[in-house]
Amino acid sequence: MNDALIRLEQVTVNFGGQATLEGIDLQVRPGEIVTLIGPNGAGKTTLVRAVLGLLKPTSGSVWRQPRLRVGYMPQKLVVEQTLPLSVLRFLRLLPGVDRARAAAALAEVGAAQVIDKPVQTISGGEMQRVLLARALLREPQLLVLDEPVQGVDVAGQAELYGLITRLRDRHGCGVLMVSHDLHLVMSTTDQVVCLNRHVCCSGHPEQVSGDPAYIELFGEHAPGLAIYHHHHDHAHTLHGEVVEGQGHQHGAQCKHG
Repeated sequence: MNDALIRLEQVTVNFGGQATLEGIDLQVRPGEIVTLIGPNGAGKTTLVRAVLGLLKPTSGSVWRQPRLRVGYMPQKLVVEQTLPLSVLRFLRLLPGVDRARAAAALAEVGAAQVIDKPVQTISGGEMQRVLLARALLREPQLLVLDEPVQGVDVAGQAELYGLITRLRDRHGCGVLMVSHDLHLVMSTTDQVVCLNRHVCCSGHPEQVSGDPAYIELFGEHAPGLAIYHHHHDHAHTLHGEVVEGQGHQHGAQCKHG
């Protein structure tokens, strides 16, 4: 417990009298990749905001290692088409970043060629790498990545997830990642947390398969992703309500609030 970079204990967040998050326990250690999955409206963005200190929980506690350096990569960046902003100028918005540091960060993420291009003209995959380079320029102990492969084709997604793993190995940072692409992150994530306002299931990823538990957790219209095997003792309706006693046994930890 003492080596955690960040630790959430029984975090609840209410909006308009309704719980967006309820009783969340979560921690990330150095060198550990923790992946959050969950349906739309599950509270993933709210949880990320609590981790970043942008949102104060209604109850519970968020503990961060003193002077923790965090690098944040948002889902996407929308830049006005008429704004004269090159990749270099964008990265230099961070204090202390000169061309050499920007170039080194871009080279590390495989995007050295875009340094002088307008941000509006680079591809989706290149933009995600630029955002990752910006997060790395903070020399983070913790990387928080919100849908890091948003808008990237399938081949590029696999490359980006591999890159994230290599960066974790190189820098020894912890990684908290939000993803819908569990079939691609299975081989690299250390811990999976299934979120639907509360923590439905958490555990180490196991065998990749077309497990019906995914549909049971996230609704009948969920994409056909392979998911780790786990145990849960309840199901969810399409609106996220817990239905007790309709789960299956699949062999990892499960709990509900």
